[in-house]
Amino acid sequence: MNLRQYRKCLLLGSGLLLLVTIRAQQTYWMPGNSVNHTLRRIEILAGSSSEQSVFTKCWPAPRSASWIKPIPNGSAADQWNLQAIEGGQLTRPHPDSMKGVQTLFSQKSPFFKRPSNLYEVHVPDLDLIVNPVLGVGIGREPGSGERLFQNTRGVVIDGRIANKIGFHSYLTENQERLPLYAQEWERTRKALPNHGFYKSFKGSGYDFFDARGYITFPATKYVEVAFGYDRHFIGNGHRSLFLSDWGNSMMFLRLNTKIWKFNYRNLFLELDQADNRSGDRLLAKKYAAMHHLDLQVNRWLQLGVFEGVIFSRPNGFDFTYLNPVIFYRSVEHQHGSRDNAVAGLDWKIKPFKNAQFYGQFLLDEFYLSELRAGNQWWANKWGYQAGLHYLNVGGIQNLDLQVEYNRVRPFTYSHRDSVANFTHYNQPLAHPLGANFSEFIGIVRYQPMPRLRMEAKLISYRQGRDSTARSFGSNIFLPYNPPYRVGDYGYSIGSGRDTRVLLANLFVSYEWVRNLFVEVQAGYRRERSVTAPVSDVNTKWYSLGIRWNWMRREIDY
Repeated sequence: MNLRQYRKCLLLGSGLLLLVTIRAQQTYWMPGNSVNHTLRRIEILAGSSSEQSVFTKCWPAPRSASWIKPIPNGSAADQWNLQAIEGGQLTRPHPDSMKGVQTLFSQKSPFFKRPSNLYEVHVPDLDLIVNPVLGVGIGREPGSGERLFQNTRGVVIDGRIANKIGFHSYLTENQERLPLYAQEWERTRKALPNHGFYKSFKGSGYDFFDARGYITFPATKYVEVAFGYDRHFIGNGHRSLFLSDWGNSMMFLRLNTKIWKFNYRNLFLELDQADNRSGDRLLAKKYAAMHHLDLQVNRWLQLGVFEGVIFSRPNGFDFTYLNPVIFYRSVEHQHGSRDNAVAGLDWKIKPFKNAQFYGQFLLDEFYLSELRAGNQWWANKWGYQAGLHYLNVGGIQNLDLQVEYNRVRPFTYSHRDSVANFTHYNQPLAHPLGANFSEFIGIVRYQPMPRLRMEAKLISYRQGRDSTARSFGSNIFLPYNPPYRVGDYGYSIGSGRDTRVLLANLFVSYEWVRNLFVEVQAGYRRERSVTAPVSDVNTKWYSLGIRWNWMRREIDY
């Protein structure tokens, strides 16, 4: 980075520090995965407000108690889930929070002031919560000859200083052995699903350290600023075609503006280019700028607009992209660059009490004349998502159904070079399959009693994978130019090596004490290639584990 860029960074940092002193109110942010289904139940059953609705789409989400409402006619399980969310508030616990809870510690002790927190202290100018992280599991995969295992230990720390500056830190040491299909992902992509740098462990196992954290503070009454290293997700579905938390964490600066019926989120990211992991060295960088604008039109309709660009510069970040309200295509044209920009629309519709439709449309590139011709031109690159959340199916409390369909054309997310594709640390930024696929997802969730949860998931997809000598647009790491792409026409979903995959998972977990789960899991996966070379690979696995303040690992592709 040159002297001019150092000055710009210094000026930006000074401005952010100055903004910290403006307001004396801070919002604490929650990660996705662990609570997002509970929050969607609140949104759908209790009735959407603009604040509720926008914050079930963009993750991490704020843990603001002002929009966490009781569910009308909610079950005991709903009440249990709401208490779990409220238990993480960075506020002094209410005396009623310990009613009916047996504890070895008095309320004067910093331990278990609330059932969900091991250590909690509230003194002038400091609120602090410290919890252990534990994930221990063992399993079998018949036919593999090796035992599956998970061994995660760590700590998560949340706090707030002077009611202004919030902080979050998540640190774990991990060893694991995954099912064979996930091991194949690692061998092919030189990447471990959901994580970054790793080492081999006991042959086919993996050893890695997961460190995430950020600080957050209010810049004004309506603008929240966060800076750190973590994952992000934009969308209403199980998948996202915009930005997903499937891959590795990343360095980020996030601005979130919430005013009236609008929510506007800006993300500025530092990403790692693709690497073959041959030796320890500094990885080459690339950058991303993304923004997403939400409008709550009324109580049953929400619309969103997304835009993102991936770029690389030899001298560092392009500060023109820091403009939070500009169209990125105009920046490209102004600089004479050909960065990789995409745009998209998303929506949520609540037609009746227990249901919500959602979807996304992503546009990478297209020409209307080629689209009308119907010749399957390679550069008509786009994708869409359509889904449904349906709650309390058949009048059964906490029996919820989610169905989702995703479809992405060949060569979407890829670029003319191998740098500016929509990837980070050898993994896609959006959908884990990359491109050239159609996918159906069905998820049934049931919580018959507060502590018992069950989830059944079925995923079926078709993907046209690349041959050894030609790209058919599924591998978004490859440039879309010749010699990788051969010919201009005839590219449709399934072009190339037509591959069909069926994945079924079943989870049953019991929450023994707050945030401590005993869990049983079973899975089945079948992968068939119906074009040469024809293949049919079947695998199944099962496991038993305990997790404490650890989000369940899902490798579902």
